[in-house]
Amino acid sequence: MATVRKSITLTVQQDAWLAAQIEAGSYTNDSEAIRDLIRRAQERSVEVETICQALIEGEQSGAAEPFDFSAFKRRKSVQHG
Repeated sequence: MATVRKSITLTVQQDAWLAAQIEAGSYTNDSEAIRDLIRRAQERSVEVETICQALIEGEQSGAAEPFDFSAFKRRKSVQHG
């Protein structure tokens, strides 16, 4: 995979946190740690978008219907009894 060199600026606290992660052995260098943080943010973004889309689909599916939990439990008990 091709890479691009970037220059970033961190606060003293962010730099200390990053150094602590490397010293603890979580990462071997700054670049590895930052790439991992970006990957995690990308994954979370996809998860949030998936949830948002499911909520939209649910809202557009129509009015809610009553749910009889006791009847549901009885059906499942018969199916798996």
